[in-house]
Amino acid sequence: MAADVNKLVDQVIGVEGGYANHPADRGGATMWGITEQVARAHNYAGDMRNLPRKFAAAIYAQRYWFEVGLDRVAAVAPELAAELFDIAVNMGPRWAGTLFQRALNVLNRGASDYPDIEADGRIGTMSIDALNRFIARRKAPGLVVLLRAVSCLRGARYIEIAEKNPSQEAFVYGWIANRVDQDHLK
Repeated sequence: MAADVNKLVDQVIGVEGGYANHPADRGGATMWGITEQVARAHNYAGDMRNLPRKFAAAIYAQRYWFEVGLDRVAAVAPELAAELFDIAVNMGPRWAGTLFQRALNVLNRGASDYPDIEADGRIGTMSIDALNRFIARRKAPGLVVLLRAVSCLRGARYIEIAEKNPSQEAFVYGWIANRVDQDHLK
């Protein structure tokens, strides 16, 4: 069963909420979780407080799902695609692919199950091939481990962000409480 991108977008918008402009948020003014910079890059010219939800949803689907290649991941592992989508939204598209690729690389038993892939953040044919080979070898329990590995990397990244920039400590508790979530593993 493939992940439903529209449902995932609705969930993300529910977590992100409406308008925000926290002084420590490096993204600046946001509406529905879409930063002003991203909205402008998608030709939105209005006040961020008035960004239509439908416009935001279209950005989420295009920029954080299809451009990242998560539709290809979802065809094989919908739960993993959902997790990577949330990472793309919260950390940026490149981070979703990078954390995924790093996890695949350390789970390939010294490249004996499949070759290491470059952790460049671009989910392409080699990443999907590695995922398919991982699943063929490890089956459903392996997907649980892969999701946990990605989640661990995600949590570590949040801590690194705050360690490098203490102003971001304002967000770490919420990031870990709301984003590093393993309920989907039960």
